[in-house]
Amino acid sequence: MTNRSKQKGTTFESDVVAFLQAHGYPHAERRALAGNVDKGDITGLGPRWVIECKAVREITLASFVDEAEVERGNAGADYGVAVVKRRGKNVSQAYAVMPLEKFVELMGEVA
Repeated sequence: MTNRSKQKGTTFESDVVAFLQAHGYPHAERRALAGNVDKGDITGLGPRWVIECKAVREITLASFVDEAEVERGNAGADYGVAVVKRRGKNVSQAYAVMPLEKFVELMGEVA
């Protein structure tokens, strides 16, 4: 990853953290890199959640969701979500993507 690409990713992660903090998650923060036992990009949402942020030109949902699921397992969390930047859109318009089975499980908790 080039320095410019890494900077874009860092900026997007920071934007997601700021959005979460402004919307009821004051402890949200960027997580330090952890290599092959990565536990996601953002922490502070409670132990049940892992967020993997993606700010790339080519959107490959399958790989993003797979990565979030691996990181969910690494963290022992219940839910992993890939937050994907939409070009030219505010962070509030980013995509939040997760497996349907996990979405249905989550919906069952709030229904």
